[in-house]
Amino acid sequence: MRIGIDIDGVLTNIIRYACDYGSKYFFEKYGKLDININAWSLKDMFNVTDEEDKECWLSIVKNYSINEPARPLASEVIEKIKNENNEIYIITARGASSWDDKDGEMKDILISWLNKNNIKYNKLIISKNKLEKCKEHNIKIMIEDKTENINSISTELPVICFDENHNKHIKGKNIYRAYSWYDVYYKYLIIKEKIKDEEN
Repeated sequence: MRIGIDIDGVLTNIIRYACDYGSKYFFEKYGKLDININAWSLKDMFNVTDEEDKECWLSIVKNYSINEPARPLASEVIEKIKNENNEIYIITARGASSWDDKDGEMKDILISWLNKNNIKYNKLIISKNKLEKCKEHNIKIMIEDKTENINSISTELPVICFDENHNKHIKGKNIYRAYSWYDVYYKYLIIKEKIKDEEN
């Protein structure tokens, strides 16, 4: 079985990073802050324009991409899942736009980060259209945190929603909320049994 896994917000705590480093960036620039911790984007988190969002992200993304650690126990759980005769497909939108990969090095940074954090995987896919990639590669379960992706992917296959403030309102028959990486593993076991029952 093929399992799809997002990076930002699932393998990493991007919201905490964005809040910490975005706060520094916007405080130093404006001398004040207006933080909405329930937001997903820098634009909504700090009530700024698209251009200010982009400028901030470009100033902090390289440090984040290289140095932000994986969430606790992510590597351990992914290895357990992989060792149960599954293939791991890392599916991320990071680097899918020229503006967030202006030097053309994001894929190499991602590969280096995955290796450094001992994330075992079979394939890395960089794409904004995650539902399309899930269907194209016959992904059976996707682990995701972004609202739009969860809503679209769950129309076709089960999604383990990694809990964040910005996605707390999401519910649906194909959506399984997880609060930690071992909870991801628990939900994966439930979904695996359900898929097996449906195939029999």
